[in-house]
Amino acid sequence: MSNSSFLSEFLLLALADRRELQLLHFSLFLAIYLAVLMGNGLIITAIACDHHRHTPMYFFLLNLSVLDLGSISTTVPKSMANSLWDTRDISYSACASQLFLLVFFFSAEFSLLTVMAYDRFVAICRPLHYGSLLDSRACVQMAAAAWASGFLFAVLHTGNTFSIPLCEGNEVDQFFCEIPQIFKLSCSHSYLREAGLLGFSVCLFFGCFIFIVVSYMQIFRAVLRMPSEQGRHKAFSMCLLHLAVVSLFLSTGTFAYLKPPSLSSPVLDLVVAVLYSVVPPSRNPLIYSMRNKELKIALKKLISFFISHKISISLHK
Repeated sequence: MSNSSFLSEFLLLALADRRELQLLHFSLFLAIYLAVLMGNGLIITAIACDHHRHTPMYFFLLNLSVLDLGSISTTVPKSMANSLWDTRDISYSACASQLFLLVFFFSAEFSLLTVMAYDRFVAICRPLHYGSLLDSRACVQMAAAAWASGFLFAVLHTGNTFSIPLCEGNEVDQFFCEIPQIFKLSCSHSYLREAGLLGFSVCLFFGCFIFIVVSYMQIFRAVLRMPSEQGRHKAFSMCLLHLAVVSLFLSTGTFAYLKPPSLSSPVLDLVVAVLYSVVPPSRNPLIYSMRNKELKIALKKLISFFISHKISISLHK
């Protein structure tokens, strides 16, 4: 196999070889996936249906929920199907599409997290200018820039990755198509161009991370001047949780894509992949929404409406 053009499919990593463990993996991923669908779906519906939530913060949160749904839907359903049907194969085009969507959603999400840090900075440190700096047009432009950056990164990385000649078989040591694992199938030194592009991307993401940290340093200074202890505690908890999300997302993603080959092992690669691909979409609704009192009230109203509507339909029947 001297060139990737001869490949018609890839073989993904089998997370278990015993049927009982395969069904356990399917059940675990199904529970996580349904929880993510329900949590993010409720957030999207609550924000879209309540005109009181049509503010910059909730607009960005809605975009984050959509990206979370997209990212986890790119990897988890295929892994569940493989475990359920005891298969490993994924077609060449499906693998390329999966890699494209994964880079697209993750790049756009990190860009959006940077925008959300700016939103909190303006809201706390420049409250009098909040309406002018973050009007509806500016919010749409920033969200569009985040999505566009994700698309640009996805096109560049997918094009570069699948233009590399593959001559080391077709077994991908991961439960989804991932750039570092495709690298392992490439011919010697043929991946240096993509490695350079990855390094450039990491530098840009690190620059966004520095911007986020500096923004929150300014926020912390403003929070310390708040007269209310309860207000300080609430602001600190939300800021620290946001920083924790960004730090875990960036550190695990960077480690997965730029770690030296000597540190690579199937178990470590799997753990890191789960940390940056499965954990953030399932945890973001809890961090950004369930700790938000106003959104919790909106979610309770939405759930109550659905229950009462269902009861009304049942009574009419």
